[in-house]
Amino acid sequence: MSGESEQKAYQTESITVTFEARRCLHAAECVHGLPEVFDTTKRPWIRPDKASADRLAEVVRRCPSGALQYELVDSGTETPDRPTTIARSSAGQLTVRGELSLETEQGRRAETRVMLCGCGQSRRQPYCDHAGPCGQ
Repeated sequence: MSGESEQKAYQTESITVTFEARRCLHAAECVHGLPEVFDTTKRPWIRPDKASADRLAEVVRRCPSGALQYELVDSGTETPDRPTTIARSSAGQLTVRGELSLETEQGRRAETRVMLCGCGQSRRQPYCDHAGPCGQ
């Protein structure tokens, strides 16, 4: 697996949370939502046993970039928002939520949440990496 899509998994008996560091745009929804689970001063920084699976899934769904994902043992992966929504930030980034299929350098990827580059300067197309004016 290449570094582009490398994910780390953190699991309990009822939920697995995955984190893809290269997609993280530091919105801090996770840290603010469940600081007892997401603590960047500790290792591992994600401790899924510190909250219920339902609460953890709720906070993971707030991650706009999709760097955080989850799978519940009893009900599977995240259900995509319907209808799909697209919002443009004042800087030009596109936050997209729904049932998505993206063409990337690694091939087609199914997604439920992404932040896409709106300025064309990202080195991680189609994802935003804060490299250009839309990420500033």
